[in-house]
Amino acid sequence: MSTLSPDKRRKMESALNQLKKHTVVVADTGDFNAIEEYKPQDATTNPSLILAAAKMPAYQHLVDQAIKYGIAKGGTEEEQVDNTMDKLFVSFGLEILKKVPGRVSTEVDARLSFDKDEMVARALRLIALYEEAGIGKERVLIKLSSTWEGIQAGRVLEKDHGVHCNMTLLFSFAQAVACAEAKVTLISPFVGRILDWYKESTGRASYEPQEDPGVLSVTKIYNYYKKFGYSTVVMGASFRNTGQVKALAGCDLLTISPGLLAELSQDHSAVPEMLNAEKAKACDLEKIHLDEKDYRWQHNEDRMAVEKLSDGIRKFAADAIKLETMIKEKMLNVKNGK
Repeated sequence: MSTLSPDKRRKMESALNQLKKHTVVVADTGDFNAIEEYKPQDATTNPSLILAAAKMPAYQHLVDQAIKYGIAKGGTEEEQVDNTMDKLFVSFGLEILKKVPGRVSTEVDARLSFDKDEMVARALRLIALYEEAGIGKERVLIKLSSTWEGIQAGRVLEKDHGVHCNMTLLFSFAQAVACAEAKVTLISPFVGRILDWYKESTGRASYEPQEDPGVLSVTKIYNYYKKFGYSTVVMGASFRNTGQVKALAGCDLLTISPGLLAELSQDHSAVPEMLNAEKAKACDLEKIHLDEKDYRWQHNEDRMAVEKLSDGIRKFAADAIKLETMIKEKMLNVKNGK
């Protein structure tokens, strides 16, 4: 029987293990070899993370397999590249699912962010590829940009197809309300990118976690969801430091980069629960409803959110184009017998 006092036991326990008592910890990476030691429940990817991983020698076999698949599917060069990209994203997802017991998030091309029907079609293609590999849709979250069109695509996928969605690039309260009303499974508000914008626009070098604009945004969204009983859950994302992570202990899920997971595993400071559903019910928030015009107006009133959403779409699209360019070059080499 242990004779350690609770305080001493806590001092020996890592911040990461303490965090896991309050929150589902998710690994934010395409480098699936980097996540095993941290034992996350789920993992998330995006075009930028897949691009970085696809450049690593350890993952070239996945790129090569996806290219062979794309060529074998035939069609125009554009169709072959699209099929290769889908296969590559799913191939990384399949490998990640060997390392985590829960779900993987796989993102729909950001260049479709303003086309509801195309987002739905691409999402269903990704799900079909997972199912061909023996993975049911319950282990996959489809990531969609939190534009109005993306949110409505999420509504259709959830309601009509039973596909679980992870709404990404979320920066405004209006986006969060619209996602909850669409009854999507999960949202990913971007803590770090919100902080980036405020630091740049104010010239302020740093914020304490309890006054960090990204932390405050996620806290408000979490409290709103819990107060009014929405089924959509909140997964804080895009962290810049462990202080932000610890300030959101108790959030439904937090997706964290391997670098910050490593820091948390070496940190032995206390991690108290900061958010919980009972406290949320006492918050001074009023329920609101947003149709399309109300959503567009309220989102437009938040300059930070407008700028970061458009910037995020552009960056993910740019990395998708870089990945396509790499695939086209490798595809040409394969076709030429190199």
